[in-house]
Amino acid sequence: MTDAKAHSAYGLENHGLRKPKAVHWNLTQAVLIEHAIRKGEGSLTRFGPLVVNTGQHTGRSANDKFVVRDESTENEIWWGKVNVPYSPEHFDALFARMADYLEDREWYVQDCFAGADPDRRLPVRIINELAWHSAFARNMFIVGTDEEQASHEPGFTVINAPGFAADPQADGTHSPTFIVVNFSRKLVIIGGTSYAGETKKSIFSVMNYLLPRQGVLSMHASANIGDDGSTAVFFGLSGTGKTTLSADASRTLIGDDEHGWSENGIFNFEGGCYAKVIKLSAEQEPEIFQTTRTFGTILENVVLDESARTIDLDDGSLTENTRASYPISQIPNASMTGQGGQPKNIVFLTCDAFGVLPPVAKLSPAQAMYHFINGYTAKVAGTEKGVTEPSPTFSPCFGGPFLPLHPRQYAELLGKNIETHAVKVWFINTGWTGGAYGTGERMAINHTRAIVNAALDGQLDEVATVTDPFFGLEVPIECPGVPSEVLNPRNTWADADAYDAQARKLAGLFQENFAKYADDVPDAVKAAGPPAA
Repeated sequence: MTDAKAHSAYGLENHGLRKPKAVHWNLTQAVLIEHAIRKGEGSLTRFGPLVVNTGQHTGRSANDKFVVRDESTENEIWWGKVNVPYSPEHFDALFARMADYLEDREWYVQDCFAGADPDRRLPVRIINELAWHSAFARNMFIVGTDEEQASHEPGFTVINAPGFAADPQADGTHSPTFIVVNFSRKLVIIGGTSYAGETKKSIFSVMNYLLPRQGVLSMHASANIGDDGSTAVFFGLSGTGKTTLSADASRTLIGDDEHGWSENGIFNFEGGCYAKVIKLSAEQEPEIFQTTRTFGTILENVVLDESARTIDLDDGSLTENTRASYPISQIPNASMTGQGGQPKNIVFLTCDAFGVLPPVAKLSPAQAMYHFINGYTAKVAGTEKGVTEPSPTFSPCFGGPFLPLHPRQYAELLGKNIETHAVKVWFINTGWTGGAYGTGERMAINHTRAIVNAALDGQLDEVATVTDPFFGLEVPIECPGVPSEVLNPRNTWADADAYDAQARKLAGLFQENFAKYADDVPDAVKAAGPPAA
């Protein structure tokens, strides 16, 4: 049985699949949610979202991700801990067993796109075992017109079957869970996990492979547009404020997570958002909060009162990584085109729990490349077992787990684009001031917002700067709405000598981490980090 809705003539047999019990092509959200409820995959809340439980896996299984190593990828991929090689023979055998498993089952197919720029978009096909996974795909990717779906020919396909598990001994995997990308066959296969983010991030990794080879920078970043039409891009790891600071009611949101930067400007990869909702506040983030009360949203691992059908966003008993997937059209001030012009400003956000980085600094192009490759933030004591003091985290290009290519290639594109379009780059610390975590206090959100607004509005362009002696950063001496003493972190510490020791320690960690990339970057970038002690 196949649903009657018109669909692509590029059949599923092209993927090596056969004998389905039924194929459901491009079902709308309402129909998919009906299927999910009927099949017991989730529950409808009082206000309309579908709540699902992903079971054992409540986040990405980073250690279960592989890339097929063959003649086409041998000399292209940045092999290592992130991109673990997988043999074509193992892939063929694993996929053959997966195809056998999928026989006589219902398949849900979405033909959609990644990339809002028509010149750069990738047609993607998402084939799912679960109806709610298909609804997730319809939220997260760009849904084409009926005509585009009818003529769709996938440039990449994801087949996701949570009920199928690998045999580690036979398949060469680390566990029954697997996420395997095969660039030669333009295919991703996923099994043994119900966490839907694996599908989203798999296609992000694919875009991170394809676009830089076309001279287009792919970015793990959010972006928005001001009233004057100026575009800004925000990089930052989890906990730095990337989503909060880019979701400014006075600016139009292009997207909150994945973007490309081409000759046409900035463009969103996605058609939706995948926001963390643990302890989400209606006062602090009203637009995102409202999506948790809207039909079409999918809530992952949010605790549900089955009788009252109400949710508790403060309850992290299933996981702290509770998530909401929703189309970007649910955000009132979001761009419906997913595109912006060439950026005027780039913001690197870091949460420095050591309390020594300035709240704002202006970066040269070489410094931008340096800090882009380092991708620094910090974990704080108490967030993980065994962490008793601030713990540095370095993720290259602010998205290390999703980089198939060497970080150098992304940094080179960033540097080239900054120079070509005369983009201003700002390093903004949303972390601690007046001391490290446990002694100092978190940077006031109103000060950070004032800094971001001043940077994007051009109010810091002509402000005099002083050079930070430990990090070589150019720090503005004044900023509207921010006390001048806050701008120099040393002035906020009661013990200046203790500040110096902590700053020297963090600068040394910067140098130590960057050393692994030093042989692959220009001398100017090597010299752009903290000066030698």
